[in-house]
Amino acid sequence: MTTFLSKEVHADLNRAQKDKKLKKSRLRVEFNGALVPVLKLWDSGFSMDIEHAPHLRGLVDIFDGSRHLSQCLIIASTEENGEIHFEFKRNTGVTDTAALDFALPKNRPVALLS
Repeated sequence: MTTFLSKEVHADLNRAQKDKKLKKSRLRVEFNGALVPVLKLWDSGFSMDIEHAPHLRGLVDIFDGSRHLSQCLIIASTEENGEIHFEFKRNTGVTDTAALDFALPKNRPVALLS
């Protein structure tokens, strides 16, 4: 059995799939104070919907909900299937603590009792 869909129905199905991906994803990119949703994230880059993505280039911050994941230097690489792909030139993870400039002793106390 074969099914033929009109162009309008096919376009509506594609749009519904994109909307579902955008709602499902918690990943966001912050650029100049604006948060833009991310469709996919991988080790060397990420992709965004071409309709919602401004032409980004430079330093951006990536968030998972309210949690800051990384600060990245990016460039746009390719466009395909309504998505624009960005590559990382630099991807620096964010830590919750400051970097230590000394070695911690192995027998350090866990807590101070008074």
